[in-house]
Formats: sequence, C-alpha cells, structure tokens
Amino acid sequence: MSTDTPGIDPLEALRAPRDPACDVFLTGPVFLDIIFTGLDSAPVRGTESWARGMGSSPGGVANMATALARLGLHTSLAAAFGDDHYGEYCWDALEQGEGIDLSMSHTVPGWHSPVTVSMAYEGERTMVSHGHEAPAPAPVDGTGSRAGATGTGTSTGTTGTTGTTGNGTSTGAAAPVFPQCPPRARAAIASLAPGRSEPWVATAARDGALVFGDVGWDETGRWDLDALPDLAHCEAFLPNAEEAMRYTRTDCPRAAAHALAERVPLAVVTLGAEGAYAVDGRTGTAAAVPAIEVEALDPTGAGDVFVAGFVTGTLADWPLADRLAFAGLTAALSVQEFGGSLSAPGWAEIAAWWQLIRTCDRQDPAALERYAFLDDLLPATARAWPLRRAVPTIGFRQ
Repeated sequence: MSTDTPGIDPLEALRAPRDPACDVFLTGPVFLDIIFTGLDSAPVRGTESWARGMGSSPGGVANMATALARLGLHTSLAAAFGDDHYGEYCWDALEQGEGIDLSMSHTVPGWHSPVTVSMAYEGERTMVSHGHEAPAPAPVDGTGSRAGATGTGTSTGTTGTTGTTGNGTSTGAAAPVFPQCPPRARAAIASLAPGRSEPWVATAARDGALVFGDVGWDETGRWDLDALPDLAHCEAFLPNAEEAMRYTRTDCPRAAAHALAERVPLAVVTLGAEGAYAVDGRTGTAAAVPAIEVEALDPTGAGDVFVAGFVTGTLADWPLADRLAFAGLTAALSVQEFGGSLSAPGWAEIAAWWQLIRTCDRQDPAALERYAFLDDLLPATARAWPLRRAVPTIGFRQ
C-alpha cells in the first residue's frame, strides 16, 4: 500500500490474524507507457503531429496493480522487468512509490522492457507497442529465493534444487516455475484469453482467492465462452458491452449480463458512457449505475481502475450497487489525469471529489444519494498528499 495514503484501509473491519497478508495477487507484463495528449485529431500519414502534453509511467499490468494499491489493498505483483533504465524506473515506481509487493517479480538480464506509445484524442486512444516475451523465471529454492537471484530481484536463470509451495512451505524438491504457485490471497485478477489456461488461476481459487476475470478482444473471432477454461474458476467476469454481447450472442448488454450470470457467480458489464450493469447469479440481484460525466484527458487504464474499484468493494462486502458506483467513480477520476497507472486516484482524491460535488449547484439529490456510502469511509476533511504522476521523461539529473 502506498506510504502516501491517509491511512484508509477499506478492509480494516474484516481483517483477522490468520488472514493472508496479500489482499490481491496479479501477474502479467509491465510496459513502459509513453502517452501523448492534446492531439486535435489522429496522426495523418506522411505528416508530423505535435502533442501539447506527454507523460511516462509504468503500464500494462502496472495500471491495475497501482490502482489497487492506491485504494489501500495489499497488492502482490509477479512480473518480469527489463534489465534497462525503463525496467529500473518501473520497478522503483511500483515498489518504492506505490508500496506494491514485488517479491515474486524478477529482472531478466539482457531483456529490454516492452514499450507502448499511446496517443489520446477525441475521447479515445490509439496505441503502438513493441516487446518480446520474457523468459520464464528460475525455480524457487528452499530459502524462498530464486536460484541464482541477486538482491535486486535479478534472476540469472540458474535452476534450483529445492522449492516452496504457495504458502511458503519447503517441499525439498524442484519447485514448479511460477506462476503455478501464487501466494495465498483474498483475491486474484486473471486475464482470460481463448484457448489459454493458466495453472496458477486454479491454484489461487483452490486456496480461497476470489478470482476476477478480465478479458480482451477475441482475435480468433469465435467468441466462445467454452474457449475460456479459467472462467470456471472465476467469482466474477468483467467484459465490456461489446465483448459481453458477442460472447452471449445477444443484442443487449443487460441481457448479456444475465446470460453470463448463468456461467459465473457475478457478471459485470461495463457500458462506457452509460455506466455499468451487474447481475449476481447466486441471488438474481441486478444493479445499474450511470457513468459520472467528466472531461476526459486520457482514458488509458480506466478499465483497469474500474476493476480495481470493483474488487475493493467486493472484498469489503459492500452491496452490489455500491461496488458499481465506486468502480465507476474511480475510473472517472482517473481519466482526468494522464499516465495510465499513475492516473489512478487515491482516497484523498475521492474524498475531495465527494466534498466538492455536494457543494455544486443544481445537483440531483437522488444522484448524490447513490454515493452516500462514502460518508462512512472518508475522513471528515480531505487532505491532499503527493501522489506520483506521469512525467514527460524519466531519469532527470539532480
């Protein structure tokens, strides 16, 4: 959890001595994101476009990890980091700047960080990325360290002779290469892909973690739920409206959510400017929350921030509608800053928004009531703290 937070722990009332130390575990690639903003239109072939704004920040899975940590959740990330200045910057930003546990991450010697250039214009974004798949990390030895690893988390690729289970117990035999043995956690976030099964997902679910399944565009064009093997282990599935309708062969996002709730306990469909809709398959309860209208500077990472907000509310055992409202609020606040991961809001920004919105003229009382649950979470007076933001470049010399 970031050391800059004002101390709000959304799970404080639920924590017990034997609970896992990790609230949320996730894994995936970390990119260096370079974001251009202030473009009036899409770049035109054969011409040069100048952007009025630019920022650099950790991207990829770092977007969601940072959003989770800034909401007070103890977050563990397993990722490969490049053996370059980009990788060093991303590691420092996540571990030192945000308090994210990187003990299951590693630096790959001789491997460069993947990079994404994102251009924001007309309320949307276009991205260009480059990178290579990282080599698998070395096994873990009986001391809890990766064989051949240095103190900085760098893996040399040497094979170990002893290993540990997911709870840290020595097995005395060669450990399976991560991600088959995730730490015990309250929740885990899995990126589902057609035809791909990640062994760690089943392990996490078996060890008691609530698995939240995120999904991207199906490049195969099949849109077959049976082709997502890890969906069977998910507590919640969170596609956008287009993805949900394609997977369920429906022409209405709400109908798609109800169809998905027959496959997973909780189906959440994001509706863009119209908000979000969710169905609890266990109880049949449904909830709809409209989006908050804001002036969007950069939508990069907003979907990840939405998931982080929803995970926070679920772990805190809030009512379904409150979870949706909170997720939508955090996503809306994030698009007013640029920089992907470093645009994610913290509790002070949420508190400042709640104070401001209640003083604005002509507010709809019913709309304000939707967020009344924040009164029990937020301090009486909000105070700002120096959240780390995206900067034009990295490595400034003092």
